[in-house]
Amino acid sequence: MKPIFAILGLSGTELIIVLVAILVLFGAKKIPEFAKGLGKGINEFKKASREVTDSIENEPPAAPKTPPAGTAAQTQSNPTPPETKAS
Repeated sequence: MKPIFAILGLSGTELIIVLVAILVLFGAKKIPEFAKGLGKGINEFKKASREVTDSIENEPPAAPKTPPAGTAAQTQSNPTPPETKAS
């Protein structure tokens, strides 16, 4: 038996029963259509995953962010007012 079926806990007999039930429920004509749609979905997922991976790998490294030049001068030119003591 294949390891994936062992993980699912299906023996050979149980697997055959499940396959026969699927065949009875959906019919012989619908199963290839489902498989085709599933295959297209998997291919689309792989394609999108590849595109995201490529865009992340090809992205240039981000430059360190520095504050605008005027911001540092403004904070230094505006001194804080002196505190007044209560008598």
